[in-house]
Amino acid sequence: MNLHSNINKKTVDSKSLYAISSFADLVYEQLLDKYVNQYKELIILCIGSDRSTGDSLGPLVGYKLKPIVSSYTDTYVFGTLEEPVHAKNLKEKIDYIYKNFSNPFIVAIDASLGRVDRIGYLNIKDGPLSPGLGVNKILPKIGDISITGIVNVGGIMDYLILQNTRLSLVMKMSEIISKSIHISLLKLIRVNYHHL
Repeated sequence: MNLHSNINKKTVDSKSLYAISSFADLVYEQLLDKYVNQYKELIILCIGSDRSTGDSLGPLVGYKLKPIVSSYTDTYVFGTLEEPVHAKNLKEKIDYIYKNFSNPFIVAIDASLGRVDRIGYLNIKDGPLSPGLGVNKILPKIGDISITGIVNVGGIMDYLILQNTRLSLVMKMSEIISKSIHISLLKLIRVNYHHL
């Protein structure tokens, strides 16, 4: 659970008719700019808990993406509904990634809280996210690029707000993020193929 901030990020409204293609373009631009030719492995790190509706965005994205990317070379997903990456095991998972992968590029994904008029917005930015800020936990920053989805309004009693977030919104946002990443990866494969 990340606290929504407004630095150098690009954003798409999940309610838009073109949300998937618009967000896929943003993900693709970031991967093309930062990942291609510079890193060996692509790690998609989906942070959150399956025990809280609002915080399940990351694990839902991981659940949808894992079977898709299993056929891709050097692309890995951590954080699913079955094996979530959350506050209690995040540091250990980060240590595992840096110990077992030689030059990983990490896309970190997490739910966030924000203003009421920004609920449902998906954000992508350069650099790491700070998981746990939305519920006052200090956890390691992670991600070469980060994707967040604003699932509810931030403020008082954030933990309770996360528990009372609409599942339909979180499901829709997870669908847009996972499909956008999939489309971006397919485009990257095509680009790499043409450069061979």
